Amino acid sequence: MKPPVSLRQSSITSLPLIHQGKVRDIYSIDEHHMLIVTTDRLSAFDVILEDPIPGKGLILTQMANFWFEKLRAIIPNQLADISLEQVLPDPDERRQVTGRAIIVKKLKALPIEAIVRGYLIGSGWKDYQNNGAVCGIQLPADMQLAQKLPESIYTPSTKAAVGAHDENVDFETTSDLLGDDIATQVKTASLKLYQTAAAYALDKGIIIADTKFEFGLDTNNTLTLIDEVLTPDSSRFWPVDDYQVGISPPSYDKQFIRDYLETLDWDKSPPAPRLPAEIIEKTAAKYHEALRLLTK
Repeated sequence: MKPPVSLRQSSITSLPLIHQGKVRDIYSIDEHHMLIVTTDRLSAFDVILEDPIPGKGLILTQMANFWFEKLRAIIPNQLADISLEQVLPDPDERRQVTGRAIIVKKLKALPIEAIVRGYLIGSGWKDYQNNGAVCGIQLPADMQLAQKLPESIYTPSTKAAVGAHDENVDFETTSDLLGDDIATQVKTASLKLYQTAAAYALDKGIIIADTKFEFGLDTNNTLTLIDEVLTPDSSRFWPVDDYQVGISPPSYDKQFIRDYLETLDWDKSPPAPRLPAEIIEKTAAKYHEALRLLTK
């Protein structure tokens, strides 16, 4: 099969570009709608890497749309009922982003990332080693790396600008930022979304160790799921068959890239090191496998 053409940056001229994130290019359509293009850019440690992962944006879009549909009974999502043909009548522009573009409602994005953890890994493991807690939530003594938590926990963070690092905060801080009602809605929805998705994925042979959600509000202050959802960019996916407590499991997500970068003499500030072709190919294969397993 011919590999997909990489798209590191989109170039839509018929719509104004309003934001370029770590992975997504966002264009304004009208007062109420936006076009979001998921490129093949990859970020690690909050730094955008020079080398794209071919086809990654196509996979992320397909996977996010899959989850938006599966979880819509829990919470409304950002997707608008408008076709790409209506938004991009020019076939050349449309061809560039077909399969990696979605049309969404313009919403008021909340200034936090809603992180849910089901297993002790990553920065949570480092926290636990230091003080027996994760983001201030005390855990049982003598837990091991990658061990399943007694129950999934909500550990939000503030959203940093490109190139800066997100900051873990407690629930009280989110209440100060959002108000008690919205903060509680975000926490409740995040835990329900994670638990529902994790149970589904487990039946498909994938452990979702942790993930992050983002939310917005519509004009009626209705909490709405936005951005991406439960993709290998926003979650840790582990194969059930290779899972073992006490070791960092192999993953279907960009942890593979993080692990490689950790072996280098790099201070995690721009510019990032270039990636070898083998690392790029293996990462692309992991994204493909995650999509195949979850949607089969």
